[in-house]
Amino acid sequence: MPFNEQALEHDFSRLTKFLLAADRDYFLYRDFQSRNVMLRDGQPWFLDYQGGRKGALQYDIASLLYDGKADLPHALRQELLDYYLECVAGLIDLKRGAFMEHYYAYVYVRILQALGAYGFRGFYERKAHFLQSVPYALKNLRWLAENVRLPIALPVLMEALGAIAASEKLRGIAAPAPSGLTVRIFSFSFHRTPPTDEEGHGGGFVFDARSLPNPGREERFRALTGRDAPVIEYLSNEPSVGEFLAHAGAMVDASITTYHQRGLPA
Repeated sequence: MPFNEQALEHDFSRLTKFLLAADRDYFLYRDFQSRNVMLRDGQPWFLDYQGGRKGALQYDIASLLYDGKADLPHALRQELLDYYLECVAGLIDLKRGAFMEHYYAYVYVRILQALGAYGFRGFYERKAHFLQSVPYALKNLRWLAENVRLPIALPVLMEALGAIAASEKLRGIAAPAPSGLTVRIFSFSFHRTPPTDEEGHGGGFVFDARSLPNPGREERFRALTGRDAPVIEYLSNEPSVGEFLAHAGAMVDASITTYHQRGLPA
């Protein structure tokens, strides 16, 4: 998506300053989502809060109600938010107006955080199940754009988010791939015979991975192969490998999209 980097940075600075104006003297769970709430004997138990710290009340409830794949209807979100505020008001002196002034800005930040995580784990670490949540997050962005007006102006950020939310490629990223197209992936050495074109279509890509870290040069991996967990973990933790896969995957994805549009076999 095209954007002015300096102007976008200014918008993020304004957003950060606005968020920090909220009262932040509360416990912040940081990963408050449905799968981290377990029921035992009808009572909720919470887990995975080792990253907790002090923060604003708005972030955790935004995390729960705008959890991507939960896909809650807005009326239910509002009902649960009202119930939450009613319960909190019984514990502290809660000023609803002050809470709501910052609430939707925290919703935006939580969605951005989630999208960043989905993108990193899905595109760079190649864990496709994280990408299944992307369309739901985009749906939340579209709802916010249509129904919420923030108290501060963030024109460049909102324009960028609008472009992301409107992206047909991102909206359909978790959809099943159309049938009729097969992608074959081979690992080979030029010292041996390269893979043959069994279909007779020609084309394809050859990616030279010799610049990447080589586990075979380390004694601890000598007896292992690329299918062994220690080797996979080693390569997954190397940033250069993630970047390589992301760029290679983008080229292949672009070709697949074109082939589908043309109705060509491959």
